[in-house]
Amino acid sequence: MALSLGVDTGGTYTDAVLIRDERDVIATAKALTTRHDLAEGIGAAVSAVLQQSGVDVAEVALASLSTTLATNALVEGQGGRVALVLIGFRESDLEKHGLDAALAGDPALVLAGGHDHSGNERAPLDEETLRTWLASEAGAVSGFAVAGQFATRNAAHEQRVCDIIREVTGRPVSASHHLSSRLNGPKRAMTAVLNARLIGMIDRLIGRAQARLTELGISAPLMVVRGDGALISAMFARERPIETILSGPAASIVGARWLTGAQDALVSDIGGTTTDVAVLRDGHPAIDPDGARVGPYRTMVEAVAMRTFGLGGDSEVHFLSEGLQGGVTLGPRRVLPVSLLASEAPEVVHAALDDQLRRAVPGEHDGRFVRAVEGVAADGLAPREAALLVRIGGTVHPVGDVLRMRIDAKALRRLIERGLVQVSGVTPSDASHVLGTQGAWDASAAEKALRLMGRRRTGAGSMLSPDPLDMARRIVDQLTHQTGLALLETAFAEDGRDFGLPPDQLARHVLMQAGLGGHRGLVRLDTGLSGPVIGLGASASVYYPAVGDRLGCRMDLPQHADVANAIGAVVGRVTIRRSGTVTAPAEGRYRVHLDTGPEDFSDAEAAMARLQDVLSDAAREEARAAGAEDIHLTTQRDIRKAEAEAREIFIEAIVHVEASGRPRIVRD
Repeated sequence: MALSLGVDTGGTYTDAVLIRDERDVIATAKALTTRHDLAEGIGAAVSAVLQQSGVDVAEVALASLSTTLATNALVEGQGGRVALVLIGFRESDLEKHGLDAALAGDPALVLAGGHDHSGNERAPLDEETLRTWLASEAGAVSGFAVAGQFATRNAAHEQRVCDIIREVTGRPVSASHHLSSRLNGPKRAMTAVLNARLIGMIDRLIGRAQARLTELGISAPLMVVRGDGALISAMFARERPIETILSGPAASIVGARWLTGAQDALVSDIGGTTTDVAVLRDGHPAIDPDGARVGPYRTMVEAVAMRTFGLGGDSEVHFLSEGLQGGVTLGPRRVLPVSLLASEAPEVVHAALDDQLRRAVPGEHDGRFVRAVEGVAADGLAPREAALLVRIGGTVHPVGDVLRMRIDAKALRRLIERGLVQVSGVTPSDASHVLGTQGAWDASAAEKALRLMGRRRTGAGSMLSPDPLDMARRIVDQLTHQTGLALLETAFAEDGRDFGLPPDQLARHVLMQAGLGGHRGLVRLDTGLSGPVIGLGASASVYYPAVGDRLGCRMDLPQHADVANAIGAVVGRVTIRRSGTVTAPAEGRYRVHLDTGPEDFSDAEAAMARLQDVLSDAAREEARAAGAEDIHLTTQRDIRKAEAEAREIFIEAIVHVEASGRPRIVRD
């Protein structure tokens, strides 16, 4: 009987689960996620689950990891400093397609070269300009992204640029045609930029996780959950970390299906940083045909059709002064709960909170703290950012003590985006500690922080809420409201009917909200969700019953819902999908577009057969490299033809190949 170990690193907790023969959960455990070194939290959770189960560590035949690290990094704008090389594009494409915003000041080079739709060279590659530019930029970035015009039709220029970058700099390079075989160069460029930004972060996580598992005596191969719920080897994930975005949410869908046997439902997974919502139909999560979207970014990564919202148990609570009543809103950034920080640094936190409470006038930064994150490279910082990081040092500080002038706030934001600094503030987790529905951390510190927030003045000049209990209820009610909006927005988006407005506007529409309240006037309004919601996450049992009541739907909170991601990490399959295109550049000529260059045939069937063979070999090899055994192949052809002058004309064909198998396990 084989044991599988599943681990999920969330924003707040790291979960571990042991499953025997993919049928029975025999032990679960949690540990706090250690942001400065995720492997510490992984080791603590794995040690706890092994101790709880009492199994022989040698029985563990498979270890698998799902993580929200990549997702959270993109939502929060974190990651390494990278450089983008665009081949055959225009300078205006950087701004037009949002690449400037994604780079956020990181360098970019638009280089002459590229190919056309048929794979023919449009202009020679300007290697001299590339080498000159690399000489000035190589030392300031952690990696490079490369995207060529029509590189999926001919990758020669992309491959040459990657070779030169590796030769000159030795830094990691992300080539767009390796990440997607589809057209749309700007979106492939965006995907390559995000992949390059994540490489160092994911590489450190996997390397440290493998080392920690080895220290615990686990020799099983380590797998990682991909964004579509499939498993890939750790080596594969290190090369293509972008494929792990939505890893945690995808694992939760797989886990939800395994835990409940549900065929049709909304699945909502609340973590510390995000709430991830997907639709389960006929027992399967849908794959997003447009590529995964995380925060503001639309990628070409194949992933479950998931909507990710910056809303979680550790979302930052913002004070709203607008209007006579005032109020609060949550997210999208995660902060460290004050109650958690106080349990780690009680003297500093309580002393600062007490001092702030003694002041007659509320301060802008009351109840907020800052500390540096250990072990993150601080290269490429501006002088003000570097000085602020030195000022913060290795201890916890009230935010107001380290911001000496207003311009320092911008420097602090940049340090947060780089993952170098962590901010602590009021969160729903703090509100839950005040209400007594959670109790793992310092409730007294949470009460003081909520009292400080309640002293803020509304538009009417009165305090928002002098009672911390009332303040806590307001925060939890806002979480209920925003979670309901997330579920409604997803339901409208996946309903299959055009209601004339975007899903987010429909969810917030005054009639929709009035219907949720059961409006009874001359008009009767009743609205809500018609199907069940499966609630997952450590805090689902705390927050989601009220969400179900609000939306008038059944809320399923299955046993082990708090570790569904870790369960989903070990019950999936290794699946590799490859696609390619055959075009007809001239009558009677059929061109196969391969990574090695275009190949022409005089017969369409011969061209498609050649492409299918190449894709099958590549998918089988990738599946094997990704950790699969007993590999099964399926193929599909999408052929486009047109009628002209009473005869059929071949336009193009797309060949899809899928290689799937169970992950390799350790055998006696």
